[in-house]
Amino acid sequence: MRRWITASACLVWTTAAAAQVPGGPTGLEAVDYPWDNGTRIQLTWSLSPDDDTLLGYAVRRRLADDPQQTLIDILPPGTSAYTVPDLDPELAYLFAVTAIAQDNTESAPASTLAPVTPSVQAFDGTRLWFMVTLVLFSGAVVVFIRMARTGRDLKVRKIAGLEAVTEAVGRATEMGRSCLYVPGIQDMNDIQTIASMNVLSHVARTAAEYDAKLEVPTSKSLVMTAARETVETAFLSAGRPDAYNPDLIYYVTDEQFGFVAYAQGMMVREKPAACFYLGSFFAESLILAEMGNSIGAIQVAGTAQPAQLPFFVAACDYTLIGEEFFAASAYLSGEPDQMGSLKGQDVGKLIVAVGILAGVGGMTLAAVTGSDLIQSMVDYFTQRMLT
Repeated sequence: MRRWITASACLVWTTAAAAQVPGGPTGLEAVDYPWDNGTRIQLTWSLSPDDDTLLGYAVRRRLADDPQQTLIDILPPGTSAYTVPDLDPELAYLFAVTAIAQDNTESAPASTLAPVTPSVQAFDGTRLWFMVTLVLFSGAVVVFIRMARTGRDLKVRKIAGLEAVTEAVGRATEMGRSCLYVPGIQDMNDIQTIASMNVLSHVARTAAEYDAKLEVPTSKSLVMTAARETVETAFLSAGRPDAYNPDLIYYVTDEQFGFVAYAQGMMVREKPAACFYLGSFFAESLILAEMGNSIGAIQVAGTAQPAQLPFFVAACDYTLIGEEFFAASAYLSGEPDQMGSLKGQDVGKLIVAVGILAGVGGMTLAAVTGSDLIQSMVDYFTQRMLT
């Protein structure tokens, strides 16, 4: 009697275990993904007969000459297609898909019979939206440049810091005191130093017109040379070449705090009425700005270093924040190509802002309403348009 019960129990257990194995997917096919860069394979298969009770589908791959399989992804029930990413176009792959029951039991795999190798296409369709964005951005720049060249007046927001240059230099002239210009502490290979030379040209021209003394200490010898050329050209264009004094544009030291110590001491001794700090700054920004504030100078600062901006904003009268600093050249020159480029970049920023608002709004609506349609639109936007 005991043997019969044991045999029956084993039979019942075996039958229950067999019932837990889900039916597997069938008809797995793998083809090269069309119009891509040779890193994708498209898989399709028929759903398991037990799809409504599954936990999902496991997709695996292996090299044609390697029996070791790698799990790629686990997909939700109802999925019958998948694009395998990050493949090597020089290797051949085999794939397998299994159905996973709620207790993690897997079915027999549906496997590909022949190896598949992804191939590089002449046109990568996955980058289509990138091309559209590039055309919009570049097209806006070209259109505005053409408009500027035809004499159209392109409205550009005023930059208060640059508008204040005339006031600051004029005040220094009235008080019989000098103007101090510090072009940062980086060399000429830094984009902020290059932008600083454009602003220096404007300040120097204004100083020449007002017959004001302009002093430019530098921490790099190459910056000194570039600054001398810039100031000399500005004085020449203002019709005052005789007023140019190269000795007022000089090299101090490459050492960061040695340079700022000199600048600080010079400010205490000469008390310049206008101080300009435009370029790449680090810890010395607070020292310079606080010293200039203590001597009562009008101060105009500009940098693209985010960590230093709070010090300039707190201690200076006017601050060019990041992009304003780089836009100074176009703003000051009024040259059509530069003005058109500046306006074209504004259009690009507008497109980016609209995209951010659309993405955030779509994700919020999808979370609040639970709409599958809105969620699919958001997924397409984030996974296809933005990649």
